[in-house]
Amino acid sequence: MRIVAAMSGGVDSSVAAARLQEQGYEVIGVHMKLHNQPTQTSPSSNPKRCCGLDDAMDARRVAEKLGIPFYVMDMQKEFQKGVVDYFTSEYLAGRTPNPCIQCNGILKFDLLFRRAQALGAQVLATGHYARLSETGMSMAKDPDKDQTYFLFPMRPEVIPNIRFPLGGLTKAEVREEARRFGLTTAEKPESQEICFIPSDDHARFIRRAKPQAEGAGLIKHIDGRILGEHDGYWRYTVGQRRGLGVALGEPVYVLRVEPHSKTVIVGPNSALAHHQIRARQMNWFKPPDQRQDLQARIRHRGALIPCDVVSEGNDATISFQAPVRAAAPGQAVVLYRGEEVVGGGWIQDVNA
Repeated sequence: MRIVAAMSGGVDSSVAAARLQEQGYEVIGVHMKLHNQPTQTSPSSNPKRCCGLDDAMDARRVAEKLGIPFYVMDMQKEFQKGVVDYFTSEYLAGRTPNPCIQCNGILKFDLLFRRAQALGAQVLATGHYARLSETGMSMAKDPDKDQTYFLFPMRPEVIPNIRFPLGGLTKAEVREEARRFGLTTAEKPESQEICFIPSDDHARFIRRAKPQAEGAGLIKHIDGRILGEHDGYWRYTVGQRRGLGVALGEPVYVLRVEPHSKTVIVGPNSALAHHQIRARQMNWFKPPDQRQDLQARIRHRGALIPCDVVSEGNDATISFQAPVRAAAPGQAVVLYRGEEVVGGGWIQDVNA
């Protein structure tokens, strides 16, 4: 069987490709060129950011070590439209985006999957930590590395043609495998920041991307008091405490962002507690219906919270048995039954 292995240049995707080759598959390595970033040896580089030139070179070195074909696919236009422009527009709409999830849904498991098929491959493999079966997706063996939260947009019909070779391994085991294979990426640190945001400063990035956008406005307390002014509402996200520039003698947090009036509403921590959210663009791995005894995760590595779910077409109302804190519109909510992923979608709004 011919398999395309997505190779980012990190240790995870490197080991995924090596394990598949060892199992006897015909492996083709593919690196997605998403943007132009400086090399890690330049003064502005950041070893915690992925998908730069150095990463492409690392992926190529691993492919050469394994003796497999290697291609770089230019996806810059698609990445700009589907991920970068989405990121900017979501902040300008007063929401908090998750570009990594968007990249998985639009690029890896859609565009790259189709390009893999064009290469004659029956399967696309990545270095994600999750487990797949004929009936769906489940959490990875390593709970600290589980990435199912980021994978919910993957269409159920493509699951039979996807492989996650690392789903049954811990991170320590993956690094040991990399050493066994003699891969140069064995000790490479993990990427942790948004790959296209210099200095991890999203507000500055949006200002430069949309210099015509007018974002200055007021900071208001939930009780109606005007507490101050700000120079860009997109600087703020639900639950934020630092950098508000107001002093009340007690902590206040961002409760919501109102882009139409450019107002940032703040208040006490207690006002961040919510018992219900509405989600849109639901992707179901199981047939949608009224579901009880499920658990929801509203942020990566967040707690699994017992909930009841009522599906309404592509939308869902999710009611929590205990209040959740700082559910942010624009972020993802992923639903589980035990370790099994039931579905996921984007948080539209919240109710007290």
